[in-house]
Amino acid sequence: MRREPQIERKRQLKELIEQHKLEEPIFYSEHHEGDGRALFAAANKLNYEGIVSKRVDAPYRSERVEAWRKIKVVRKGKFPVVGFVKDPSGVAALYLGKKEGKDLLYMGKVGTGWNRTTSAQIRKALDTVVSPKQKLTKTIRKPKATWVEPKFYADIEYRDITSEGLLRASSFKGLSRGTRRS
Repeated sequence: MRREPQIERKRQLKELIEQHKLEEPIFYSEHHEGDGRALFAAANKLNYEGIVSKRVDAPYRSERVEAWRKIKVVRKGKFPVVGFVKDPSGVAALYLGKKEGKDLLYMGKVGTGWNRTTSAQIRKALDTVVSPKQKLTKTIRKPKATWVEPKFYADIEYRDITSEGLLRASSFKGLSRGTRRS
């Protein structure tokens, strides 16, 4: 089967699933041809993680190849920085919040997306707004946190928001001072 084109392997898989009346957790993913950009836009609108594209005439390969692509949806937002974890010359992580009405909710942390120079610049900015206690509406326990007034906003790219309301696969893209809401 490995040498067969992807479309033929898929046809046989569907036949086996139907023949054996397989149900959850086995699901057959229908084949769609056409405008990949439109399909990606629809996936984004439905809050899917992304789409997978495969060449229908390609044989099976166990490694990543050009015939197989995973295109992930990337979401972006501005989140108030509510705290940080120190490292010797900057920050190791930022704690993020989200304004909902008068509430400031915890959205998780980000610990990637900067270099040493940027880390030091973030630390210098946040050191100007250090607070003796956290400003979140519902207190969270983070022993290594240095809490700050939520005066700075982090531009964040992330994949999704978990069922617990936390950012998933977040990456820092920039820091700004202001009163914008996430």
